[in-house]
Amino acid sequence: MTSPILVTGAAGFIGFHVVQRLLADGHHVVGVDSFTPYYDISLKEARFARLAPHNTFLGERLDLADPQATRDLFQHHRFERVIHLAAQPGVRFVDPQPYTASNLMGFMSMLEACRHGAVQHLVYASSSSVYGANRKLPFSEHDTTDHPISLYAATKKANEMMAHSYASLFGLPSTGLRFFTVYGPWGRPDMAVYKFTHAIAQEREILVAHAGKVWRDFTYVDDIVEGIVRLVERAPSGDPAWDAENPDPATSAAPHRVYNIGNDSPEEVNRLIALIEEALGKKANRVDVPLPPGDVLETRADVTDLRRDVGFAPATSLEEGIRRFVAWYREYHKA
Repeated sequence: MTSPILVTGAAGFIGFHVVQRLLADGHHVVGVDSFTPYYDISLKEARFARLAPHNTFLGERLDLADPQATRDLFQHHRFERVIHLAAQPGVRFVDPQPYTASNLMGFMSMLEACRHGAVQHLVYASSSSVYGANRKLPFSEHDTTDHPISLYAATKKANEMMAHSYASLFGLPSTGLRFFTVYGPWGRPDMAVYKFTHAIAQEREILVAHAGKVWRDFTYVDDIVEGIVRLVERAPSGDPAWDAENPDPATSAAPHRVYNIGNDSPEEVNRLIALIEEALGKKANRVDVPLPPGDVLETRADVTDLRRDVGFAPATSLEEGIRRFVAWYREYHKA
């Protein structure tokens, strides 16, 4: 039997979909989650319960910030490929401790376990938020990312640097993925698509930042998954074009790469709201609020490198994605 693939954050939004896809493709998967209460745990439990019946899936409940538990996991299963999606999400600053524990200590435990476990490829979640105060659009992996404007973004930037150092020091092949505003069925309740849909369905107010004149590169979850499963089979090597005197942020002499995964087609939040209204058959009760700290006015992904290297780029339209999400929402909430 081939070595199982480890997926961390398997009860989370993206992790759940990745595990489903890998199982459908015939892989054995070990899925790990700590079930932190960042949002309603019942949704995480429901996701995990849908994975449990598969005889090629093994679910583990553990905290990756515990180095010994992580070492034990790797010693027991001998993973060759790891997809690390577990993290404390969200750009809104509330409490710094969970970000430090999950995104820094947890990631360090993962790097150490991969190093000592001779993992052949670590694919890990970064975020479009690392672009921070950058004003050049679209955001490219070849741009610098030295000005994060949220603690979450700072931890994701740190993850990229940590992975690069392990690739340089120990030859650990790793690929960081900068996700752009992911949405879809089984999504996170704290994100705009779910939050707006839930409030409009219940005829409650929605808080709309900057009068809705905010643009996001909304990316449907199936497109994210497609990028992940293609890239996990493509471990990077040192880029022969790397120039130590004129380093490019997207290239490295070490086996480490970073890719954007986004729809490359920003949509205004006002249009998002209109599509949700149409799908639900209800009008939103809007309340305008200022742009929250840590948010930016526009995101847009340059996916040239992704398209070149794996022959794929996200393309699901917002209309189609919202239709699928609202259909799932109605079924899940019996609405």
